[in-house]
Amino acid sequence: MNRDLTYQTERLVLRQTTLDDSAFIFELLNTPKWSKFIGDRNISNIQDAETYINNDILPVIKKNGYCNFTVSRKSDNIKIGCCGLYDREGVEGIDIGFAFLPEYEKLGYAFESAFKIKEIALLEFKLERLCAITNRMNLGLQKLLEKLDFKYLEEISLPNSKEPLLLYKWKANWYEEAII
Repeated sequence: MNRDLTYQTERLVLRQTTLDDSAFIFELLNTPKWSKFIGDRNISNIQDAETYINNDILPVIKKNGYCNFTVSRKSDNIKIGCCGLYDREGVEGIDIGFAFLPEYEKLGYAFESAFKIKEIALLEFKLERLCAITNRMNLGLQKLLEKLDFKYLEEISLPNSKEPLLLYKWKANWYEEAII
């Protein structure tokens, strides 16, 4: 898929991550929360970030059509975080993930962008189920996932990792299943 993927919310622009985002990706992946809750990706300079984008982000866009989106504020075009859809090894289904620079947390941007990604997943990519994984200690993310109508399912471990993660699931038809 070679088209440019760009979406908007009331306050945000979500645009597919490209090599132009290398400096931002370097900054984001080296924040304390990224290291603590997501894990060290060994991105120690801009060139490592470019390699990460080339090897881990761009191929997913070509393969699946969906991707990691760089999130910017409309008001000043500042890059504040990322949000996207991922086909992760060890997770059954498509995973929604997001991370923001510390100064842009707790302002509703994660909810706003993740809500838009859920909408895109359902309407554009026809994905009726999503999952999300989180570190057991990331209570803020757990609350956000519940606000996004994800339900805790079980504890899992990803391949090559011993750290237990919490698996959440979302289905477009939760309500219909509850009625039936």
